[in-house]
Amino acid sequence: MPLDWEKARSLVHEAGRAAAPPPARVPLAGADGRTLAEPLVTLTDLPAFPTSSIDGWAVRGPGPWRPVGRVLAGSVASPLTGDGTCVEIATGAMVPDGADALVRVENSVVDDGGLVSGEPKPGPEWRRTGEEAARGEELLPAGTPVDPAVLGLAASCGYDELAVRPAVRAALLVFGDELLTSGPPGGGRVRDALGPLVPAWLRRCGAEVGTVVGPVEDTLDAHVSALRAGLAAADVVCTTGGTMHGPVDHLHPALAAIGAEYVVNTVAVRPGFPMLVARVPGADGRTRFVAGLPGNPQSAVIALASLVAPLLAGLAGRELPALSSVELAAPIPGRGTYTHLALAATDHRGHARPVPHVGSAMLRGLALASGFAVIRPGTSGEPGDRVPFLPLPLLPGER
Repeated sequence: MPLDWEKARSLVHEAGRAAAPPPARVPLAGADGRTLAEPLVTLTDLPAFPTSSIDGWAVRGPGPWRPVGRVLAGSVASPLTGDGTCVEIATGAMVPDGADALVRVENSVVDDGGLVSGEPKPGPEWRRTGEEAARGEELLPAGTPVDPAVLGLAASCGYDELAVRPAVRAALLVFGDELLTSGPPGGGRVRDALGPLVPAWLRRCGAEVGTVVGPVEDTLDAHVSALRAGLAAADVVCTTGGTMHGPVDHLHPALAAIGAEYVVNTVAVRPGFPMLVARVPGADGRTRFVAGLPGNPQSAVIALASLVAPLLAGLAGRELPALSSVELAAPIPGRGTYTHLALAATDHRGHARPVPHVGSAMLRGLALASGFAVIRPGTSGEPGDRVPFLPLPLLPGER
């Protein structure tokens, strides 16, 4: 019995979370793209001391003021102890104790006797201690993806290392004797489109892709051997094709041979229902996974978006990828008791319109789309309806 699509997403995400490897502490430079395994907590007040926002003068008492020194960024300021005194100060420098105000250099005048006159602006021209965050305050929760902004924030707090989840290692096995790996299709053979597509997609989901093998010979022994080799090097092995029970579909018997246990086996979604995820116990005590993608390209992409993305998120210690919502600009039919994932393009207003060329064996529509409009079982989509939307994983600057 095919499993409900939303339930399947949750199940594989939970399976990934349960099997997530333990965190490791890595230098900041190695943490980009990983996931925080612990909350990011400030090690000091931010800023740690009052910091000038301007170039100018730190003054005490009424003017004019007599300069008694200079404070540059990176130095410790001596206190201002006498009214009518000031120090020259640079942007980012420590504001001395005893200063009443800062005067911008462009708003000041130095007379022939060296005295400084000027008018401070209302309000302090410096960042107060702890203005951004107090020491011990949680800035980001565990499970936050580490990006350049997170790295900069961590450095500003004083971190040299971060506790992160290890990168998820992925591999791909391409099944099918009918596949060509170069040149145009013909003579009863078709070009392998998933060998180039799947690794690029996995990388956009944060996985490190190592082994790509294929086409794997259409025999049970070859499938078993390829699976064992892939699982020895990866946390998740994706396979393409063989998810049904045809005369050369050996995936299910191969999974049985290696002691795999199904997490999900077929999903009530169209296109792409014969997708699966199975867990495989490792000799080292760690669980690995096999994600069986259908052989038709669009169906394989739907399996990637439906099952592999949540699985990778769970293994990385992240939340289940959230669905956004869109307003339909054109009708999309339902698929009875199945969820319909309809390739659609979105515009700047958040409106979605289905794209053409969306047969399960086609990729032309995928190249035009930004994601899938989700038409739930027993419903259809009409213009003006708001429906969930499953975006394709994209890099900055892509569609």
